[in-house]
Amino acid sequence: MTEQSSDERDYFTDPTVLRDPYAYFKEMYAKCPVHQLTSHDVVLVTGFKEALEVLQKTDDFSSINSVPGAAFKMPFEPVGDDISAQIEAHRHDIIGGNLLVTYDGPPHTASRSLLTGLFVPSRLKANAEYMSTLADNMVREAVAKGGCDIIDDIATPYATLVIADLLGVPEADRELFRQAIDAAPPPGNMNDGERPTQVSPLEFMAGFFVRYIQERRTSPRNDVLTELANAKYPDGSVPDLMELVTLSTFLFGAGQDTSAKLLANAMRQMVDTPGLQQKLRNDRALIPAFIEEVLRLEGSSKITSRLARKHTKIGDMEIPPGKSVLISLAAANRDPRRWEEPTEVRLDRPKIKEHLAFGRGAHVCIGAPLARAEVRTVIEKFLEHTSSISLSPEHHGAPDDRRLDYEPSFIIRGLAHLYVDLEPNSTQQTGTGV
Repeated sequence: MTEQSSDERDYFTDPTVLRDPYAYFKEMYAKCPVHQLTSHDVVLVTGFKEALEVLQKTDDFSSINSVPGAAFKMPFEPVGDDISAQIEAHRHDIIGGNLLVTYDGPPHTASRSLLTGLFVPSRLKANAEYMSTLADNMVREAVAKGGCDIIDDIATPYATLVIADLLGVPEADRELFRQAIDAAPPPGNMNDGERPTQVSPLEFMAGFFVRYIQERRTSPRNDVLTELANAKYPDGSVPDLMELVTLSTFLFGAGQDTSAKLLANAMRQMVDTPGLQQKLRNDRALIPAFIEEVLRLEGSSKITSRLARKHTKIGDMEIPPGKSVLISLAAANRDPRRWEEPTEVRLDRPKIKEHLAFGRGAHVCIGAPLARAEVRTVIEKFLEHTSSISLSPEHHGAPDDRRLDYEPSFIIRGLAHLYVDLEPNSTQQTGTGV
């Protein structure tokens, strides 16, 4: 029996693609940076230039399918040369249609304006002491034990507590929210073609956030929820309560999951790239450049999706209204036309922040500064409190034969677990401290 070609494999369900999406994207890129899949009526974009083109052409492409994914069938048949009105008429029939990430045009601009200033450097600076103390205590405890699971013991609880503290979520509710998110399948679940992304955790948290927003309007505090609760649109009008609730619950959920996955991906790269860990130990100033390379090489989001609103083009390919487009951020960030030695970690890579790990254009990730700060803080603490970090051979095998399990998601690139062995720094005390 002949081996299936990459064209016949289903990106949305095939476990071989889950294990190594980069090999799949490389094969598809070789066919064409803009390629019509045979498994679905979807155009796959793997080229950097072409991906950037789609992300920036918001008049031509809708984000309505960015939550369920490009393979999700729209609940209507496209009619006419511009289907924008049809999209809006069916928005509430589409998974995540009420989330900011799927909004288009003026509604997106107005809603996103409510978040302006929430993750600026001054806000993050005010939260830096909390992030540093929390990371220090968590890393000290892990080092005292000789090792940990980066996902369950560090990354997930850390990201949850940081976004909760920043927003102003009460401590008593934080673990409930984390449990709700952990119990749900990952976004872009490859095991459920009908409903690949569940919004039930956001629905569960919404009831809590209604109360938070109402409380902040009567009793303001020094937190992000207070700023949101009292925010106004550019025209001076007051947002609907449920719009603020939806925004804040989405910020909590998105901020928790992607940051945790990015931290684990960074730790794996640092440990498994020969000489890299020692280079970062010798010069901590290289950590920000390292994080950008991790974002480019193995960012948390593999893809994003768009739907053509009107007749347009991507590169030389004609795109009719209603055509679903799968934009491979992971492939674009390894496009050899844009990046020299695209699979190598280069800490001196020119214009590295031009990668697309956080998207680009109107929908660029608003939480990007927070994610960078979180990962940098935890890595600095690991390097401070250890003399050596290595992947557990018991759980992950030898360096030349790694066993790594990834969550079954066609959207997120996230390890299920990452076990590390930690050698303490003899000049540092371990323990949780006080």
